[in-house]
Amino acid sequence: MNKVDVVLGSFYGDEGKGKIIDYLSQNADISVRCTGGNNAGHSIEIDGKKFAFHLIPSGILNKGTTAIIGNGVVVDPKVLIEEMENIKANGYSVENLKISDKAHVIFPYHVQMDKLQEELRKRDKIGTTARGIGPVYCDKFERCGIRMGELVNKKFEKNLRRNIENKNELFKIYNYELIDADEVIKQYNEYADYLKEYVVDTITLMHNAINQDKKILCEGAQATLLDIDFGSYPYVTSSNPTIGGICTGSGIGAKYIGEVYGVLKAYSSRVGEGPYLTEQNNDIGDTIRELGHEYGTTTKRPRRCGWLDLVALKYATMVNGLTGLAINHVDTIGKLDKIKLCVGYKKDEKVTMDFSTDEEYLANCEPIYEEFEGNFGDISNCKTREELPENAKVYLNRIEEIVKVPIKFIGTGAGRENMIVC
Repeated sequence: MNKVDVVLGSFYGDEGKGKIIDYLSQNADISVRCTGGNNAGHSIEIDGKKFAFHLIPSGILNKGTTAIIGNGVVVDPKVLIEEMENIKANGYSVENLKISDKAHVIFPYHVQMDKLQEELRKRDKIGTTARGIGPVYCDKFERCGIRMGELVNKKFEKNLRRNIENKNELFKIYNYELIDADEVIKQYNEYADYLKEYVVDTITLMHNAINQDKKILCEGAQATLLDIDFGSYPYVTSSNPTIGGICTGSGIGAKYIGEVYGVLKAYSSRVGEGPYLTEQNNDIGDTIRELGHEYGTTTKRPRRCGWLDLVALKYATMVNGLTGLAINHVDTIGKLDKIKLCVGYKKDEKVTMDFSTDEEYLANCEPIYEEFEGNFGDISNCKTREELPENAKVYLNRIEEIVKVPIKFIGTGAGRENMIVC
């Protein structure tokens, strides 16, 4: 039986998961997005053209691949339809798109609630994307949410009116614009008509595929250190982008999971608030940002940049059971004269490899760095690891030595062809 392969982010997101997913999905019958919403983004460059995906699995670009939006995803229909139309406008089909009937729907009051909550936090803001992701997950667990099945079957009006009435009471208190229920119902009925043919029981679909020995690839949004349980809480996302979220967000049982690839960059970055021990808030960080074009796919916000932290990577390996690493932007870090790698923490005058997302713990830690020679030169045409310059090999070998997980993919440039498969 074919096992289900998984691609996850190892740090704070934006590691280049889309590129690895794009490669693996070329041989996949089904590509599944399991968690998050349009607060996430995958960028893929094909034939010099850049595609940004926020909800649809990037496997949709492969003619023979069915792209599934799983039950763990929260869906803004307006954003989804725009994404579908953009794909079609660029000559690709969306006929292989399937959306779980159990995925929850984002409504305008979720977006408005997101913005209000961030305002009320003042200096303690989390740095959300204001896309309504947190509030819709709150409604999901408070059991007043509306799912895609209800939407497309036009069984949502009663619950929607109740929700809008309740949210408007809160908006009145803070002098926020009230939501017009009739206007929202009219708009979402139009969305329902557009999306109806794509909404199905994806769990049955996937298990039928497993029984037929089809190849399935699951993709995680965001990344390990943004996980609601295992990340740097409260500066996290509202779902589980770790391996557990893959199972609960798709309906695929643990026994079907095969390879688990952890994606990272040859440096690190973070968007939004929260601790980040190896951040370089200086010229080095600025240089990495510009060399790596480190601006958010979804928000366009400049990312905080710094050195690669192997203590955090070992934590991600432990939490997810990673079987292989996919390291992108090796070409980017190789443009620096000198490169640093965090190989441990110094805490209370002792060296440790223990990671914690606790702010107080990290505040008492000092990163221990090893320095490496850069100047890798142009590696975009390297097709094997052996072809890489010696400086690059030394750097990559040290990562494997400490983390004890093999590097399976090496990103050598922006294009889909700029990748070494080990």
